[in-house]
Amino acid sequence: MSRHIVIGTAGHVDHGKTALVKQLTGIDTDRWEEEKRRGITIDLGFAVLDLGDGLTASIVDVPGHEDFVRNMVAGATGVDVALMVVAADEGIMPQTAEHLAILEFLGVQTGVVVVSKADLVDEEWLELVLGDVAGRMGESPVHWEPPVVFSAITGKGKTELRRALAQAAERAVQRSTDDLFRMPVDRVFSVAGAGTVVTGTTWSGSIATGDLVRVLPGGGRTRVRSVEVHGQSRERAEPGRRTALALPGLGKGKLARGCVVVADDAWQESSTLDVLLTLLPEARALTQRSRVRLHVGTAEVMARVTPAGREIAPGSTGAARLRLEKPLVARWGDRGVVRSYSPVTTVGGCVVVDPWPPPRPRRPVHVVDRAVAGPAARVRAFVETAGHRGLPISHLPVRAGIHPGDLESVVAQATGDGIENAAARLVAATVVEQARAATLEALAGYHQQHPLEPGMPRELLRSVVTSPELADHVHDRLAREGRVAIEGGTARLADFRPRLSDQQAVWMERVRAALTAAGSRGRTGAELADEVPAEAALQLAGYLVRQHTAVRVGKDRYYDRSALDRLRDDIVDEVGKLGRATPAQLRKRTGLTRKYLIPVLEWLDGAGYTVREGDTRRVGPAASRLQ
Repeated sequence: MSRHIVIGTAGHVDHGKTALVKQLTGIDTDRWEEEKRRGITIDLGFAVLDLGDGLTASIVDVPGHEDFVRNMVAGATGVDVALMVVAADEGIMPQTAEHLAILEFLGVQTGVVVVSKADLVDEEWLELVLGDVAGRMGESPVHWEPPVVFSAITGKGKTELRRALAQAAERAVQRSTDDLFRMPVDRVFSVAGAGTVVTGTTWSGSIATGDLVRVLPGGGRTRVRSVEVHGQSRERAEPGRRTALALPGLGKGKLARGCVVVADDAWQESSTLDVLLTLLPEARALTQRSRVRLHVGTAEVMARVTPAGREIAPGSTGAARLRLEKPLVARWGDRGVVRSYSPVTTVGGCVVVDPWPPPRPRRPVHVVDRAVAGPAARVRAFVETAGHRGLPISHLPVRAGIHPGDLESVVAQATGDGIENAAARLVAATVVEQARAATLEALAGYHQQHPLEPGMPRELLRSVVTSPELADHVHDRLAREGRVAIEGGTARLADFRPRLSDQQAVWMERVRAALTAAGSRGRTGAELADEVPAEAALQLAGYLVRQHTAVRVGKDRYYDRSALDRLRDDIVDEVGKLGRATPAQLRKRTGLTRKYLIPVLEWLDGAGYTVREGDTRRVGPAASRLQ
């Protein structure tokens, strides 16, 4: 079975990284004229290496000069195997130590150390350098293969280096092809006929020609026109491959290194991150609002630090919230490098434990729980602080770092014992119970204030709970329990029925008598207020409409149903006799003025008893039911 890994070089400037890659692959990764003129690598370079037995590596060659560490970090992110190069004539140097710290902060698990330029020193000096290198690497959490002595001039150590890289690759974590696709962008350029092209290393998932993608930050959408892997056209790119995507319709000027190409709506850009932040022993303490440079993926953004406590001391690890000056894309578990604002040096690293923390509280909470817990326990820790809105299950692959294939089982483990699945959101059971109690209380209060109405409008009842999704979940649950009845757009307590008080019963008879006396002219709400108190007039008229003994025509005119039925029959009969009738002809039959007649005609049109054509009416389809 074929495998593919990403190898990233590291090491001090002029220690022979680019020459080593050329000796291994035959590719000169220095692309720029300035790099060739100055003899140092300035930007990222790329090559492909066949290690045999189905194992292929993408090599990312990074600059070693201190002025270009930002480019080094962009290249080192996402590396499976580190290739640390130490020149035999100089040994471990400042950038060697800084690059090692960066690799450790980025969570690189395995690597190979190469002692280069072996042809420039004698055996005694080489042994001293090898001992120094072995001692320093032995203190690192990265699993380093024993140092390989190498010379780009003579080719010494080439076979041993290939073998060591293959051994290190066996310990590298295999990337998943069925994860969510993500590719941090490290280059953007235009190609005639293809449009804007972005390149990067595919971090997770896979992408194919024709797939719909977004570029974040910014959110531009397009379909992939073509895919290249290591300069060769392919239908699909898988994790760990150097990938180029042609993205038509997206202007080159809006894209840059630091953008991320994604293919799922679960991804969102972040302006705030909760992290576990570790400082180097020689770094200065980070206090409230310390300004730092954060590197995640290929992005570099400025950020303000809010420690969970008073400060994060040198050599320690602490929870912090990072408020970013520009958004980036991050996932739970992503690792970043923290560099000081000025002077620009590497001071620490961080692990993302919440890519979208809520604005309150302003300081991070449960960061350690979310960082070290298993998937289900991690999800439960997120739910505890999610409040009424809960935690959308669709957010879990990114926010909690859950593999999409594990999502169903993790949700099943996380629910129960205090957590409910409420309309595809995980919500604390205490929150559901609070919403349930608030809903019942709101219904009871509404019934007391509006005893004649059949129930409370559903939309109004939803507003009692902060989250509409939680409100619907509670309504459905109460309906299943038989506590609430939902009928159309209204909800009521199951045992509630509209009822008249003794006084309202007296007023009701007055309203009924007034409508009967009004006959074909009906009464408005204001006219009914002459018979009963104004605040009761519309309530009682509406009650009669719901009891089907009265009908509302237009916005505010009520008719006794029997009287309106007789008027309807007269009008339909007259229209039927004439074939088509104008309002003037119908006035003669009904004796009504336009003030009363036109609203009734419009009501008949709406009910289908008549059909308006110009200024006339003809018999409508509903009239057949009157025969």
